[in-house]
Amino acid sequence: MDQAQKQAVQVTKEIVVKFIEVGRISPGNFHEFFAPIYKEVLATIKTQEEQSEPGETG
Repeated sequence: MDQAQKQAVQVTKEIVVKFIEVGRISPGNFHEFFAPIYKEVLATIKTQEEQSEPGETG
């Protein structure tokens, strides 16, 4: 698992936990939401990595 995937898993877990806390996701339908959220977070991270150039500051 590369660094982007690790970051995506961590962010996805945090998002899903927040949605569970506010009642938008339940443990019973968790499986319906985790994968799509993960894919979107990973795509966002990868896009940001591709846009940043080596040596670029801010």
